[in-house]
Amino acid sequence: MEENQILKELDVIFKDVLGNDDIILTRDSSARDIDEWDSLSHIQLVIAVEKHYKIKFTSAEHPKWKKVGDMIDNIEKKLATA
Repeated sequence: MEENQILKELDVIFKDVLGNDDIILTRDSSARDIDEWDSLSHIQLVIAVEKHYKIKFTSAEHPKWKKVGDMIDNIEKKLATA
């Protein structure tokens, strides 16, 4: 799956989970850029992404995500090995 497609899908997931249709995601977007993205919503995002892509992240993987690009890279890696 291409990075641009993943970013588009994450945009929909973020808007749904965070309840904010004004979010515009880029690879460089981080919790600092999105007010609704806190530690609790981070876990909700992880769960939503896992369900959407039918993948699982370890408890060591998702805390390392500092920006959306890190999430995309991890998703691509999981999808390539699935």
